[in-house]
Amino acid sequence: MDKCRMTSRDLVQDNIEAIGALFPNCIKEAPDNPPAFDKDGKLIVHHLIDFDVLKQELSRSVIEGRPERYEFNWPGKRAAALLANMPIEATLRPCREESVNFDTTENLYIEGDNLDVLKLLCDNYRGKIKMIYIDPPYNTGNDFVYEDDFAQTGEEYKSISGDYDDQGNRLVKHTTASGRFHTSWLNMMYPRLKIAQRLLTDDGVIFISIDDNEVTNLRRMCDEIFGEVNFVAQCVWQKIHSTKNDAHYLSENHEYILMYARTKKSLSIGLLPRTEEMNNRYSNPDNDPRGPWQSGDLVASGERSTGHYVITSPVTGKSFDVPQGKHWVYSEENLKELVSSGQIYFGVDGNAFPRKKRYLSEVQDGRKPNTLWLCEEVGHNQSAAREVKALFDDNKYFDFPKPVALLSQMLRLGANNTDSLILDFFSGSATTAHAVMQLNAEDGGHRNFIMVQVDEKSAENSEAAKAGFKNICEIGKERIRRAGKKIATENATTAPNLDIGFRVLKLDFSNMEDVYYRPEDLQQNMLGLQMDNVKIGRTSEDLLFQVMLEKDIPLSSKIEKETVSDKTIFNVADGYLLACLDVGVTDEVVTAIAKKHPVHAVFRDKGMATDSTAINFEQIFSTYSPDTKRSIL
Repeated sequence: MDKCRMTSRDLVQDNIEAIGALFPNCIKEAPDNPPAFDKDGKLIVHHLIDFDVLKQELSRSVIEGRPERYEFNWPGKRAAALLANMPIEATLRPCREESVNFDTTENLYIEGDNLDVLKLLCDNYRGKIKMIYIDPPYNTGNDFVYEDDFAQTGEEYKSISGDYDDQGNRLVKHTTASGRFHTSWLNMMYPRLKIAQRLLTDDGVIFISIDDNEVTNLRRMCDEIFGEVNFVAQCVWQKIHSTKNDAHYLSENHEYILMYARTKKSLSIGLLPRTEEMNNRYSNPDNDPRGPWQSGDLVASGERSTGHYVITSPVTGKSFDVPQGKHWVYSEENLKELVSSGQIYFGVDGNAFPRKKRYLSEVQDGRKPNTLWLCEEVGHNQSAAREVKALFDDNKYFDFPKPVALLSQMLRLGANNTDSLILDFFSGSATTAHAVMQLNAEDGGHRNFIMVQVDEKSAENSEAAKAGFKNICEIGKERIRRAGKKIATENATTAPNLDIGFRVLKLDFSNMEDVYYRPEDLQQNMLGLQMDNVKIGRTSEDLLFQVMLEKDIPLSSKIEKETVSDKTIFNVADGYLLACLDVGVTDEVVTAIAKKHPVHAVFRDKGMATDSTAINFEQIFSTYSPDTKRSIL
């Protein structure tokens, strides 16, 4: 239902639209001058006329204006770039009860705003991600809104109104008339891609799904962030296998997948499996012990001084030479050696012009990909929906997920190293995780995934909500559990050690309290207090993961526990980090840690049992492990 305008018509807007109909290149998205902001403090952007462009459209000579330059700009771009670099006070808290194989898995599922999560991952995983895939919300009039101010309260975060897309991403109505049709989408994507670029290995690659509405802007944005020189391909995926007869103009049967490298000169693209059709071109009619073969030319165009000589069929004795204007592609000595070894084919009766046998065993073990990805090979929207429904007992909990075969194709190209780390920070239906496990089962790989998804609520009357799935993350995690169990069962013999688990981590405010007071803020009753700087309700394991973030330790690292004097000592990454984050730590505990010679040892700020232990702390480490880097929270 439309709201009444309750004002007179905006004639300026009418005029802008009229000029735009004649000269669409004159319409720009820009802020008012001076800038104005809405009630939430966001810059207000409108459609305005670029009068310099309009003057040129109405002139038969070059109009002098500001110097021309090639650039890609939009309102808010500088603020979006700044946002990518701004620090946040946040952490990732482990959730064992929702995880699968928490202590042994190397996969991660992270719930939270992906910009904040990417910032937290930036130090730990800089230069370590081999492949990134994202399927961001498309800009189709419902634009994606991420609240990037982590300082807001939890209730403020939850109270933001809006609908949700098929992946559970928050949406607001956002038409071209609002003036922010492209601007908001670009401002959402820009900081996330800037951080993503830092995460890729030198030979890493990113794949991005997109449709026609923003593919041009996304190309230009990626050219700027990743470098135009690192553009690899713009692939076309046939997402629909039949024509939409109710299409307004043409039936849109495709989407795009942009592919950029971190450093193109270091990129090595994997090969796709050879098709059955390709292999069927080879046969073995003469029972050659080298196996199936097909024949190829022995002749090339052009005269050569040594290119003419006679060879003889070993079956009939018939002689052959190349015609004028051509030459043999082998030297006489080499070609006669091939004849004697049975690698030259003279036809069924031995009288045909000779051809070289090319054996299936000698061809490249795979095929080069092309930029047209047909649904017969990589699936389509309907096949993807069926995959998810089959896992959820024929219930439809997602609209428009991507097919596993589509992600598998990207993994074969971009994560051809079988120990690659793959990131998807618009995880949605978790197809990427499904595809990683499936491909590992097929080729014996040890690829691991990091899924990131904001915990948006399921639509109130959706099938998912009725089934008890409160948010998109619950559905994604359950999809991974079910897919993993199915893959493990089907490949129990060939892949018995398949990693189908995942560690669940949840974005939250920092574990640390602000317990530092300016002198004028101190009150008399505070002077005798021993202030704890850890928030109430945060566990030692919560603190451990914040330490792992700070010390650049992979969040999938092995974590072992031991008890000394009733205190828990965490052993991370086989002794790289030892941490005791309990209170009441004694000399005995400190000594036990120091004797293990960790690279890092971490304790709680107010964790020492007595002043004596606090005093002895440095002496103990100086005696047993002087090179250990000691820290307190």
